[in-house]
Amino acid sequence: MKLTNSKILITGGASGIGLGLAKRFLQEGNIVIICGRREALLNEVAAENQGIITKVTDLSTEQGRTELYNWISENHADLDALVNNAGIQNWMDLEDPQFLERARMEIVTNIEAPLHLTALFSQLPSLKAIINVTSGLAFVPAVKIPVYSATKAFFHSFTQSSRHLLKAKGIEVIELIPPALNTDLGGAGIHDFAPPVSGFIDSVFEQLKEGKTEIAYDKSVAMMTSGPDGLKTIFDMLNPSE
Repeated sequence: MKLTNSKILITGGASGIGLGLAKRFLQEGNIVIICGRREALLNEVAAENQGIITKVTDLSTEQGRTELYNWISENHADLDALVNNAGIQNWMDLEDPQFLERARMEIVTNIEAPLHLTALFSQLPSLKAIINVTSGLAFVPAVKIPVYSATKAFFHSFTQSSRHLLKAKGIEVIELIPPALNTDLGGAGIHDFAPPVSGFIDSVFEQLKEGKTEIAYDKSVAMMTSGPDGLKTIFDMLNPSE
């Protein structure tokens, strides 16, 4: 992937990993567009990072995703890369009275939206790369976030398939596989124990410069590379018996 002088769209780019990527791509000399639902937060990011372009978008609806693609086609037809980063995480169990409703929200945001965006943006003649943000939990689930873990396993599988499906179009498909990081994903304070986003972003760019297409960091390296016995050990550590 070309890491300078590119135009890059990042979904969910106003916070967490998305914001970390946006700032670094901007620093590397790229034009960066971020989208999300919270206009006030997008405006705050734009005010603090001169050059970032923002677009208020609701990716949970087919109309919102189509409108985003049409807006890019009309105003930024030279887009080089799409980063499918937006995601939500719900901590819940099967007895949660809102389990199905909350599960549907995760499935729409974490699966349906990036699949639809991939299908749309792969039609853009200028597109050269798609970056999908999955998770170490794609390989070893955390049972307290069962649907989130399952959506990331699905998205990992789809990323592998789309890498082959889009090869003929000359579109490179890259997977970022973060571990738990200190963000507000799932709720404020839940991941305060985890490493900072900055270290992950530094590692991502080092590995991108090496030409890697599957990029893990810290604990997600073991989650991605372990065999059956290692995966069982990690599962037991993630999900201790009570």
